[in-house]
Amino acid sequence: MRKEQIWSSAGKQEGKYLRFLRTRDTPDNYTTLKIIGKGAFGEVKLVQKKLDGKIYAMKSLIKNEMFKRDQLAHVRAERDILAESDSPWVVKLFTTFQDQDFLFMLMEFLPGGDLMTMLIKYEIFSEDITRFYMAEIVLAIEAVHKYGFIHRDIKPDNILLDRGGHVKLTDFGLSTGFHKLHDNAYYQNLLQKKSSRPNNRNSVNLDQINLTVSNRSVINDWRKSRRNMAYSTVGTPDYIAPEIFSGQGYGQDCDWWSLGTIMFECQIGWPPFCAEDSHDTYRKIVNWRQSLYFPDDVQLGPEAENLIRSLVCNSENRLGRTGADEIKGHKFFRGVDFDSLRRIRAPFEPKLTSNIDTTYFPIDDLDQTDNATHLRAANGNQPRIEAPELSLPFIGYTFKRFDDFNRGKY
Repeated sequence: MRKEQIWSSAGKQEGKYLRFLRTRDTPDNYTTLKIIGKGAFGEVKLVQKKLDGKIYAMKSLIKNEMFKRDQLAHVRAERDILAESDSPWVVKLFTTFQDQDFLFMLMEFLPGGDLMTMLIKYEIFSEDITRFYMAEIVLAIEAVHKYGFIHRDIKPDNILLDRGGHVKLTDFGLSTGFHKLHDNAYYQNLLQKKSSRPNNRNSVNLDQINLTVSNRSVINDWRKSRRNMAYSTVGTPDYIAPEIFSGQGYGQDCDWWSLGTIMFECQIGWPPFCAEDSHDTYRKIVNWRQSLYFPDDVQLGPEAENLIRSLVCNSENRLGRTGADEIKGHKFFRGVDFDSLRRIRAPFEPKLTSNIDTTYFPIDDLDQTDNATHLRAANGNQPRIEAPELSLPFIGYTFKRFDDFNRGKY
């Protein structure tokens, strides 16, 4: 009798799981509460699931823009790493789905904003606060590397804070696991189309930012203008390692260069290679030996400076080249218990009034009309016929997280 009950229970569970897999998610299953990010490729919304009232962040990407701007490999790489990751240091992806116009990523909503928001508010951090955030970012980058990926776009905008003030990495649009599906050439061959367009997201052809590093108010104006680049086609080169620009190959240690530049900004007040012209930023990064400069009027501890110099350096000599333990063992992190970081109180804890509080997101100037509405208006509110070549690259994009089905969380 007990055996029959077990088989019956297993059968019911299997049926429930099959229904879970077959159920097609659509944007109509969610109510949009606010748009919290916008850009050339898409937008991020704060949404509520109609069925159970749960809150999520929904990222939507315009298929046609992905296609035109040669972003197919990047969007696939982002989907793959988030689907594979179960790390507390990486933003959690619950599901991905698509319709004829958009790709959708349903993720956890992290209400603490990002590290750039913190830098705009406080300008610089104390050494102790810098140590806390750098230690957490080390663990976040280490988690990405353990999955076999390189982020390639570590910057303050991509370091989110959860409701406890702890770090999580996001925006893996430039990441790679060196899989063929993460290679733009694969999609060019698949579509039998050779595009003359550059990789816009990796471009260093930025608008002028009119930056004078001696003026902190101008620095903050520059930081705020960077908001307009967050999801834009131009990208931001300030934190990117020189070997990525060289085209001569690079490894996971390029992410540790980015860590060093962020640490410099937290302690000094601006990125080490910022300039009035973006091309000068690029040249400074490539010629980092001549351009890396620590101002005399900023008090920086010798261990902090040594760590920065050990990260912002030639790839062959970079700390972390053989793994994150090299960085954890640096004297700057003496006394840090990396195993318990997420359990201790963060230096900044968001003060939230509800689970949909967006206080820490700079959304006042955002157009709250979503891209779907704009797209329908552009099409004269007529249904659009999807081109076959536009659907081919996105086969296999849909994903549902199995462990959340088991725990009944989704």
